[in-house]
Amino acid sequence: MHEHHDHDQLQEAVERLKASGVRITPQRHAVLEFLVHAETHPTADDIYKALEGKFPNMSVATVYNNLRVFREIGLVKELTYGDASSRFDYNTSKHYHVICETCGKIVDFHYPSLDEVEALAEKVTGFEISHHRMEIYGTCPDCKTTH
Repeated sequence: MHEHHDHDQLQEAVERLKASGVRITPQRHAVLEFLVHAETHPTADDIYKALEGKFPNMSVATVYNNLRVFREIGLVKELTYGDASSRFDYNTSKHYHVICETCGKIVDFHYPSLDEVEALAEKVTGFEISHHRMEIYGTCPDCKTTH
């Protein structure tokens, strides 16, 4: 089930790239595929390390440039949580981030969207709501066992 879901997401991502007129190079496809399949939120460096074997002439800069292109068309989100390196997240349907306060690991938590929260916020404040972010903090299983 999960595999199939990933494949669908990759297809959707590729379609979205095509629709926005971005040229799909093998490297871009690989970066995108890595992001869609990543359970955690990789840094540009993580992606580079994972793909450099396949693309010997790829540099970290290439990865960054591709991520920037993806971010500009709304395909990925850049997450900055205080630490130095940005993490990147394939911008799929609604999910929230659960963040470990000890090691900083970020895990996706899929949950039906809190659309009603946005609707209520709009009603109560008169704002036109564009989006919201919810972050959940705690200690991940790895860190729990080491304490």
